[in-house]
Amino acid sequence: MSQIFDQFSDSYMDILKELGNIGAGNAATSLSVMLNRRIDMSVPKAKIVGFNELESIIGCEDLLVAAIYLEFTGDIQGTIMLVFNQDSAKNLISLLMGHEVNPNESDAFSEFEISALQEVGNILAGAYLGAVSRFAKLTMKLSVPSFAFDMIGAVLSVPMIEFGYFADKALFIETEFLNGGDKISGDFLVIPDMESYAIILKSLGVM
Repeated sequence: MSQIFDQFSDSYMDILKELGNIGAGNAATSLSVMLNRRIDMSVPKAKIVGFNELESIIGCEDLLVAAIYLEFTGDIQGTIMLVFNQDSAKNLISLLMGHEVNPNESDAFSEFEISALQEVGNILAGAYLGAVSRFAKLTMKLSVPSFAFDMIGAVLSVPMIEFGYFADKALFIETEFLNGGDKISGDFLVIPDMESYAIILKSLGVM
């Protein structure tokens, strides 16, 4: 499947990455509305990466992360995953609840905290895909979000197993949300199937 990417010029890749930037910015705006406070965002870093690169890009193999996983269907299909390191996930929950959450690394997440993170993931993923949908004039629908708290290798195995046959690359967007002195570092992984990449570019008039 990687041969399809070999046919894409650098300008095509730049367009895919710009879609990532637009979507991430839309997600930051939605987070500000949800929290009813100003949330700034550093300039997102977007790139196309191979599945085999993801683990080393996000962190060491034993890094504990909180991940929200959703599938999208419609004119294009695939999966989107939001990955937060544990400290960032706890900071996000603290902002949602209005009080500090114990950041102790040995602590797992309560059912209420998981529900809150799933809702955030649903809103951020919806905002991201909504921006892409409007820009590319494509219709997409999100599944109910799933949550995982595990080492990064175990978390990434889910989309790799499910979509590894249809794709071997992901659009990786590294973002950092800023609320005063608090930083929430998160990564978007967007994995359309290979046919969907071509549909996106064709809808934008570049194929």
